[in-house]
Amino acid sequence: MPCGTAPRCGIPFPMAAIHGHFLAAEVGELAGVSGTTIGQWARWGYIPASVSQEDPHVYSVEDVAEAAIVGELLGRGVSHADVRRAIERLREEYGAWPLSEAPLGTTTRNGRPRIVLRERDGMFALGPRGWQAMTVPPPVEEVRLRLNRGAARRARVGGAVRRG
Repeated sequence: MPCGTAPRCGIPFPMAAIHGHFLAAEVGELAGVSGTTIGQWARWGYIPASVSQEDPHVYSVEDVAEAAIVGELLGRGVSHADVRRAIERLREEYGAWPLSEAPLGTTTRNGRPRIVLRERDGMFALGPRGWQAMTVPPPVEEVRLRLNRGAARRARVGGAVRRG
């Protein structure tokens, strides 16, 4: 009998459709990091290789979005341990791409960047024991998906753009 529901198959959530086929170098280019970094993030479990985990790994658009969020968090100074912890804590509720699906932000406490989850019933900061309610939320900078757009980005920051 075929598996009718995802939990019966051992998958904790229904797998959404995946889109596109990207190699690590392409994902890195869009996320603003190297292809080698993308490979490391995949090995560490920060991002999936949804299309193929065989060599070479093949990534989807959804994986690209997840990589961009990982890059944004690390770029803000969030620790690798906190990124890993956030993925683990969010995966059950938000699915295969938890960082790009969850309403996240960052704030700084005692000079240390922290991940914040914004939900209907309040704001929660990620701590060593999981999500902790924030009674008086500090200013929070929303985490948004930003893809590296190459020439457009260089033009905004004063780089030369060749047209031909």
